[in-house]
Amino acid sequence: MPKLVFMAVVLGTFGSMLFAQPPKNPVMDTVRHIFERQQKNLTAAAEEMPADKYSYHPTPPQMSFGKLVMHIAESNDFLCARIAGSEPQEMKLKETDGKDKLVSALKKSFDYCGGVLAKVDDSRLGSEVKLFGGRTAPKAAAAISLTNDWADHYAAAAIYLRLNGLLPPTALKKGE
Repeated sequence: MPKLVFMAVVLGTFGSMLFAQPPKNPVMDTVRHIFERQQKNLTAAAEEMPADKYSYHPTPPQMSFGKLVMHIAESNDFLCARIAGSEPQEMKLKETDGKDKLVSALKKSFDYCGGVLAKVDDSRLGSEVKLFGGRTAPKAAAAISLTNDWADHYAAAAIYLRLNGLLPPTALKKGE
């Protein structure tokens, strides 16, 4: 009887682990999870920077904040178009465009990426796509490049905000 009780407890405790199914799309599920966070943070950073600071750049060789926002929108469009298997659209943006136009383009690029990423599963990540400079790589490289870009661009935006006396979105306390 004690053995039976022990087996029941073990099966009850660990049984769900034995029958748990691994996620079907661990790579793209992770990309989508990162997308949700970075979309929110990058958009909030672009909205937080005052319009008159969009021409700000810390040193002459660095891009302006406006160019950074433009670059993020264009990079989103390019990489997500490649992931979707289509050609990127020409965005016709300039770094001197106003904050409203650049933030709108950024939001549209994230909306586009969200739609594309929602449809991709891991089984299609091995197909080849054309990336920067005409080189080919698997769709997985485009998806990973996308997440790397978001991290890099958010880090730059956060620094630009701090250099202008503003806190980046991830540094704000809840409710601020």
